[in-house]
Amino acid sequence: MSEKSKNIIVMECSCSYSLLDESDVELEKGEALVKLDEETLSVLPKMFGESLFISFRDILEIFTEDYKVFILLTSREKLTIFDLGYKYEDFIRILLRLRNELILKDLLMQETLRKSGIKANFVCFENKDNKNKKGICEIRLYETAFVIIPEDGELKRIPYSEILEIKDEDYTLILLTESRAKWIFSEIGRDFDSLVNTLSQLVNELSLKVQSSLKELLPGANPSIVRQASRFMKEGRAARRSDIESVSSELWSELEKKVKSTDIGEEYGFLESISWKDKICIGLKRGLLGDLTGEYIWFLIPIYSTNPEEPGNAVAMEAISEEGGGKATYFFRIMSRKDYLNCNKVEDLHCKVDSFIEDINRCMLAINFRREPIYLSDEKLDDLKYQKYKFAIAKIPELQNLRELFIGRVIHSSFEQWKKDVMDLLRFNVHSKEDNERWEKE
Repeated sequence: MSEKSKNIIVMECSCSYSLLDESDVELEKGEALVKLDEETLSVLPKMFGESLFISFRDILEIFTEDYKVFILLTSREKLTIFDLGYKYEDFIRILLRLRNELILKDLLMQETLRKSGIKANFVCFENKDNKNKKGICEIRLYETAFVIIPEDGELKRIPYSEILEIKDEDYTLILLTESRAKWIFSEIGRDFDSLVNTLSQLVNELSLKVQSSLKELLPGANPSIVRQASRFMKEGRAARRSDIESVSSELWSELEKKVKSTDIGEEYGFLESISWKDKICIGLKRGLLGDLTGEYIWFLIPIYSTNPEEPGNAVAMEAISEEGGGKATYFFRIMSRKDYLNCNKVEDLHCKVDSFIEDINRCMLAINFRREPIYLSDEKLDDLKYQKYKFAIAKIPELQNLRELFIGRVIHSSFEQWKKDVMDLLRFNVHSKEDNERWEKE
């Protein structure tokens, strides 16, 4: 966005305000003019107070009560805006809409928008706390995800691969997700048929792309084998060797052959040699810009042992594009370092790894396979050009989880140097006592 567009005022109105610090000590209060532009909220006091300039990225939470707007900031300060009069509802609606638009840009969703502007009533039942949310929203369909933008809350992104069931009944759309959340959309009006048709088309497109890629790898495979394998690999998920081989051992061989034919084939072979081979996972994923960025193949290689002196408690991850090899291998901690040292049953480790693979697949889908926000240090995130990642980290639990489990990354230079650094990282990982310690190349 250009500097000029940032300065366009979307709304301004008179109000009263108060600002409290994290200990609820009042810092400022009085009458003011409040302004909203596309990325910021500004409060301009009428009687020589200190002006407040607040980026939407610095807002952690917004809630309303008794015609007051309560805003919690990253500084832990609390801003309250009230006395908005008849502009109260418009102010809330516009503030939330502008912030959600910024969230859409920042939450690593640089992908093609296929349908937008669909208004609906919604009810969401979430199994985890048996509570429900309801209201009015806009529905947007992206290439890989269903997005809900409520009028009075934060948006929700649901990857199509996480949708277990879709029903359309009496002009009502129902989605059931893997997390057992149930979303019900009604009063969609004349957009209903278009919404259902586009959603069906997008889900089918993703399934067909996986099947097409698998058919290219194994031209002689019958349609049933391709369909079964694609269920493990939907929307780019990395599938376990044991799952793929349960359908076709030949297909797994072709997937490995594709990895080994890249610039990092030797590196893959080394990681395979120190891993549990049945637990290795491979996935196929299209780039964020669709056909413009082609397809890449990625893998997860678990390395673990009941012997605490051996390198382990790690999963190696890398993605390779069609154009060339990867730039770095990423390593994640399977479990707490303390628990790993005390785990002497390999069956328990196998279960932990299976659960970890499910989690990392879900996490990578949630962040659209972006890797930069995983490894950037907290100090780097203070850099202006990485502000969008700082905001994404605050809002995406899956990204927080990946950063918490991240051990370090090994850059590709020569094979021998890469191998030396990998072994150094793995030794560091089993000897380090604190979970928050990251490996850095000396």
